[in-house]
Amino acid sequence: MHQRAPLWRAIAAFAVLAASLAFAYFKPANLGLDLEGGTQIVLETQDTDRVKADAESTSRALEVIRGRVDALGVAEPTLAQSGDRRIIVELPGVTDPREAAEVIGQTAQLSFHEVLRPAQEGQKPEDGQVVANDEQGQPLLLGPTLVDGEGVSDAEAATPQQGVGQWVVNVNFAGEGRTGWRDLVAAACANTEGGNRVAILLDEDIISSPAVQPDLCRSGGGNSTSITGNFTQAQADDLAVLIKGGALPVPVEVIEQRTVGATLGDAAIDASIEAGIIGIILTGLFIVLVYRVVGLMATFALATYAAISYGLLVWLGATLTLPGLAGFVLAIGLAIDANVLVFERAREEYEKNGNLHTSLTTGFNKAWSAILDSNVTTVLAAALLFFLASGPVKGFGVTLTIGTIASMFSALVVARVLTEFAVKRSFLKKRPGLTGVASTGPVRKWLNERGPNLMRRSGLWIGLTLVVAGVSISGILLRGLNLGVEFTGGRILEFSTAQAVDVQEVREAVSDAGFPRAVVQESSGDGQSENVSVRLDDITNDEAVEVEEAVESVAGQATKERDELIGPSLGKELRDKALIAFAIAIAAQMVYLAWRFRWTYAVSAQLSMASVVLTVVGIFAWWGKPIDGVFLAAVLSIIGLAVNDTIVVFDRIREHTGENRGRRLRDVVNEAILQTIPRTVNTGLGAMFILAALAFLGGDSLTDFAIALLLGLSIGILSTIFTASALAVKLEERWPHDPDKKPKVVDKYAQIDDGRNTDGAVV
Repeated sequence: MHQRAPLWRAIAAFAVLAASLAFAYFKPANLGLDLEGGTQIVLETQDTDRVKADAESTSRALEVIRGRVDALGVAEPTLAQSGDRRIIVELPGVTDPREAAEVIGQTAQLSFHEVLRPAQEGQKPEDGQVVANDEQGQPLLLGPTLVDGEGVSDAEAATPQQGVGQWVVNVNFAGEGRTGWRDLVAAACANTEGGNRVAILLDEDIISSPAVQPDLCRSGGGNSTSITGNFTQAQADDLAVLIKGGALPVPVEVIEQRTVGATLGDAAIDASIEAGIIGIILTGLFIVLVYRVVGLMATFALATYAAISYGLLVWLGATLTLPGLAGFVLAIGLAIDANVLVFERAREEYEKNGNLHTSLTTGFNKAWSAILDSNVTTVLAAALLFFLASGPVKGFGVTLTIGTIASMFSALVVARVLTEFAVKRSFLKKRPGLTGVASTGPVRKWLNERGPNLMRRSGLWIGLTLVVAGVSISGILLRGLNLGVEFTGGRILEFSTAQAVDVQEVREAVSDAGFPRAVVQESSGDGQSENVSVRLDDITNDEAVEVEEAVESVAGQATKERDELIGPSLGKELRDKALIAFAIAIAAQMVYLAWRFRWTYAVSAQLSMASVVLTVVGIFAWWGKPIDGVFLAAVLSIIGLAVNDTIVVFDRIREHTGENRGRRLRDVVNEAILQTIPRTVNTGLGAMFILAALAFLGGDSLTDFAIALLLGLSIGILSTIFTASALAVKLEERWPHDPDKKPKVVDKYAQIDDGRNTDGAVV
């Protein structure tokens, strides 16, 4: 069985890789609108006096909206219900959202009423009655609704036979609508006080209030009518689309709208692919330099990661978004981490037994628990992004999860097959120094022989952490957080200009157009030109066009590359969800770590991680960088990476506590830190190559994402070595684990009768 294991592993690696390549070749990926170009509109249904907005009414509204979208003629639209009250509409290729928002989001509460009489000033209508102004502004008292939009079977724009140049909307009734229409005609014909009139309301506004003709009274109403109102052809067409699509059972409100130009999406794809390729090449060179032949095999395995992760993406039918590309690039760092853990373990084992294959196999086996624990914490953070984030950031959670799974497979299966095959070759057996396993390196040798006692000053490290936290909190309080529109609500427009422009001139033009509070800034574009972004409050689509015209008055010609609208209520909801996501991430990881280690280690890891996140937020506050949805993705990634590093050290401490009973805890912890420093540094450098490439090539939003992760990764390494370990030492000394005795607080150098150091010793 032992001999067959490598064969089965090789077969599994080949099968997964072949299947991934097949999916990648035959099945195209679903691109998000931020990459493909187009408009996404998120609608939220609202309660009325008659109907409650719930899952059922929202589902019926979705079908109505689907008919309206089909009438717009958009190619391959996507409509989906989200939760009980939200509808997501994606319109590829639509970069001017005005028509779509007006037709799709129009509530179109169509209703037909009897005109009872002219309304008196201050008159209070009875239940079911309505007061509305007719086309001439005369207030009318209307009876209850006798026909609504659900009683309409068809509607079309037409010109009457004797009405040259005038347009009407012909309406056909069906089902209960026919009965209601006949009752309405009979009531109007008998009511001379109301002028024998009927009123047709659209969203509580009278669009037509004609008198019923005598021949209609004699016929009893029939099954159809014509809506008149001096319509233009375009107005009649739009009204017919709304009515034919059906009246929405509940009103809807546009709470989020995103528009991205296709050129910006193409530039983002190219930039991310370049960043990934350059990052993999630089990382591969670094790994080969440090780990020689096994590093070269790991680099080959790393190359298969792209195929496996992409194949998983298309197989699951997931949507690839701009932050999702960053998720794939980030997961490369996780694959590197797994390989470095294995190789460093293998080096330690080779010092003991001198056998290449045995050392490598033991390295894979012993590194498994740390790799599993660290990847579980990353997936927890990614899952929170999927369930609590909004828009394209959701895609980051999906691709980070897929990338994490693919990275583990490439590192633990593909890399294992390749490296074990390599070290069995007789050429390398005779030259073990070439493998990268037989040599520990000067840094590890120095650490093992003369490494510093870092835990001697654990109190100092905790004190420095508190000082840094104080500076970060000061930045948040004094400078404030530059919250993006995702969290505050509002609108951000980004334009590419035909010529270089002075941002101050654009700012003045936008202000003169009636938007003095607009924030106008330069922003990175396609890597060849600088774009202009304008951030405003919650403005309408027509006002957005006015802003675009103001920019063009300075630039000559401007192309809208991005348009994001977040309603105030959604902004508050996303802000609350971000805080909830952070709290849940801490709680979930703490429970997992307490189960895998001990509560003292769980608390230490979480406090250390929180200090890393606080420091990054504080730097962004002092710097004035935006805190937006992409930053949320970065923070949750930092949570996973920071805990990832800490787990590796804690895993080594856990291993040593079983082998070193009776030694002082601080000595054991210090030894574990020194033994894992090469892994921590090598993994950090490998991931930094990836993130640095993303920072330089990834575009405006992904640049900030990469900067946040670079900061989090760097600070996280220091926090793991100093803060997390120091906290674990302090907590373990205060509440030592002794299965035979209750925790007892004594002087840390005091000895008990059996010779064990209860306070500060491994027991």
